[in-house]
Amino acid sequence: MLFYRAAVDVSRSTLNYMAGLIRRRRKAIGSIWRRLNPGQQTLLALVYLRKGETFSELAAGFGVSTATAWRSVEETVRLLSARSPKLRQAVRKAKKDGLHYLVLDGTLIRTDRVKADRPYFSGKHRVHGMNVQVIVTPDGTILWTSGALPGKAHDLSAARIWGVLRELERAGIVTLADKAYQGAEGPVITPYRERSKPESQKWANRSHAHFRGPGERANAQLKSWRILRKLRCSPNKAGHLCKAVAVLQDHRIVQ
Repeated sequence: MLFYRAAVDVSRSTLNYMAGLIRRRRKAIGSIWRRLNPGQQTLLALVYLRKGETFSELAAGFGVSTATAWRSVEETVRLLSARSPKLRQAVRKAKKDGLHYLVLDGTLIRTDRVKADRPYFSGKHRVHGMNVQVIVTPDGTILWTSGALPGKAHDLSAARIWGVLRELERAGIVTLADKAYQGAEGPVITPYRERSKPESQKWANRSHAHFRGPGERANAQLKSWRILRKLRCSPNKAGHLCKAVAVLQDHRIVQ
């Protein structure tokens, strides 16, 4: 195997933040020695998330076994995912911060499932994947991400399963969403769907799309982390990976 020097476009501040989480975790469980120190484990996990390299590639690059690389990534992702806010906590914070509206959008995390796995096939996207719901603030900050459901799940059904509509209605925050959420109850506002719309409704749809834009951009920013472009691991890990990446993405924004 050949080796070469490479870079990952993540700041030193993000590395220090993650290394701090790992250091505190090791202290809590009494882990005295590991093959990788907290900084090295953090860098390994960042390369996996940001560049989507395989565990065998990571293991070769960091001079450890494939099993060690896998365990290091699994532990780091769990630590980051645990710091992702719960739905009720996130919505209450948005209400407390005086946000005028939120954006609700769904994204599909592609997987390498085969055609026999029908539950993972998204008829909308024509690929296999996992459905993840995302709530975004008006400035594009990711407020909350859901767990993952099989790709065949409709966005509106997924929002109901995760209790998103109920929490938004309880908080009374106006929420913009695309046509996939047509028929949602509560404060969710969707575009007009009629083909022969009057000019007033066309104007309303343009304004709706403009204010909903941050949600679309937030999902695109999530997938700038290559691990979320196509999963080669168990589909059930998609939700934890999204939560971990969302925590890192927000940390980069607030720096």
